[in-house]
Amino acid sequence: MGDLGRGVLYPREQGAVANVERRTPGEALAPFVESYWHVQWRTEEPFETKVLSHPNVHLVFEEPVPLVYGVDRRLFVRRLEGRGQVLGVKFRPGGFRSFAPGPVIELADRRIPAADLFGPEVDDVNRAVLRRSDTDAMVGPAEEFLLRHLPDPDPVAGEVAAMVDAITTDPALFRVGQAAEALHVSVRTLQRLFAEYVGASPKWVLRRARLHEAAARADQGVPVDWANLADDLGYSDQSHLIRDFTATVGVSPAKYARA
Repeated sequence: MGDLGRGVLYPREQGAVANVERRTPGEALAPFVESYWHVQWRTEEPFETKVLSHPNVHLVFEEPVPLVYGVDRRLFVRRLEGRGQVLGVKFRPGGFRSFAPGPVIELADRRIPAADLFGPEVDDVNRAVLRRSDTDAMVGPAEEFLLRHLPDPDPVAGEVAAMVDAITTDPALFRVGQAAEALHVSVRTLQRLFAEYVGASPKWVLRRARLHEAAARADQGVPVDWANLADDLGYSDQSHLIRDFTATVGVSPAKYARA
């Protein structure tokens, strides 16, 4: 089993049915693409995979047609049955803007046939990718396809990616106003850039990073001091953390940790 990655809920259960491998893009695509991910699964009984999504757009080669997944601001759930595989292209935050016809926020919470954005050629690439089962062999035609559609680099996209990285890795940033001040932009500018390039608001990105950390702590298999964790994550109190976690994941953090 490969590392399922931060944000994947119930990783032990999911790791029993799914294997994940990742690859880095070539130099030309690196400004746009964060990674490729290949998931293969085999399960006797239907299994629902659940993920606290990140602020990334994905192009996924899958049956019956490839799809573009906007940032899923809710809980991402996918039902796995029998045997199967998909290959995903995880774009950097802001990296999909040059491929999109409009602001990336228009893709939020949506799954769109890739042909609507890339043209019918992508369906042929989908078949070529899924005929293979080796990760590197699958990445080959996907990367060749993206290189044929490579837009000019957008320097603002790179700046926005750096902004996302800064506010999701700085444990001292809890509020949009704090983030804007740290990034030397106005709150309104930050909100506008995130709608145009990321596909989610700065408030959502900050909140989701806190939920990722809460789930990661719960997955460690050791008792968690939820009051201290709430304080560490900038919640007003333990009850605030519990409400936020439960509203998104569907169960309280304590119940999730016991699962």
